[in-house]
Amino acid sequence: MKISYQHQKVGDVEVFYREAGPKDGQVILLLHGFPSSSHMFRDLIPKLAEQYRVIAPDLAGFGRTTTPPRSQFDFTFDSLFRVIEGFTEALALKKYVMYVFDYGAPIGYRLAVAHPEQVQAIISQNGNAYVEGFSDAWGPWEMYWHSPTPENREACRDSLTPETIRNFQYLHGTDASLVSPDGYSLDIAYMSRPEAEEIQLDLILDYRTNVDLYPEFQAYFRNYQPPLLAVWGKNDPAFLPAGALAYKRDIPSAEVHLLDTGHFALETHVTEIHELIHHFLKKIILNPSYIGSISTLN
Repeated sequence: MKISYQHQKVGDVEVFYREAGPKDGQVILLLHGFPSSSHMFRDLIPKLAEQYRVIAPDLAGFGRTTTPPRSQFDFTFDSLFRVIEGFTEALALKKYVMYVFDYGAPIGYRLAVAHPEQVQAIISQNGNAYVEGFSDAWGPWEMYWHSPTPENREACRDSLTPETIRNFQYLHGTDASLVSPDGYSLDIAYMSRPEAEEIQLDLILDYRTNVDLYPEFQAYFRNYQPPLLAVWGKNDPAFLPAGALAYKRDIPSAEVHLLDTGHFALETHVTEIHELIHHFLKKIILNPSYIGSISTLN
């Protein structure tokens, strides 16, 4: 098994992506979140690729995907979704399991609403679609959504500092000795690039459009009942376990597992998450009408 590192042109965007596994295998599309890149899946990809074709793109504005300058590209979640939609079309991905994390969730759910026939199952790892999932830490962002003043924009800049990325995003709620510095060091380096902070502040403001779409995402869940596995770090300071449990309101068969770790659960629990994905997908193949469950793993 080898991981290949490739580029795919989508309009004016050149999408960087990682791919591994059998070319004719079941596709799993991995969509990362803020402030990361497909690098966050570096330990999961080799495990999944033993059985599945795994594809992990960097979103526009993140990682090694290149876009036009900020003055020539609209950094909104709809734009990021359109790039990923074009990416799936360019790679001729007709059917896929979707793994969504953080920002990857509203992008992936836009994709599911637009192409419900293509999504075979959803794995949500700290990927929110319910207001119950928001913690109090969203205060400055919500203030910016409701009053997009220069002062409120500057207040959100704290979310982009090296200290916040390391201590809030990666180390909060987990055993810091188990978290490799590679992930947060790379994210910090990407954030130091020209325009990176302003691009992220644009996306922070536009995040309000995701919340506006929650009812549409939830209607998709109810109407199509996609098999769904929610596997969350229960100590996430931004997305609460209530956001994971809320999926069962619209998809009663959803499987929910709460892991004793933080936001970037793959940094400490990649083996457990891989095993949950393996059993979840095996269960779907053997019995598409399975009944999900709730459990807590340490």
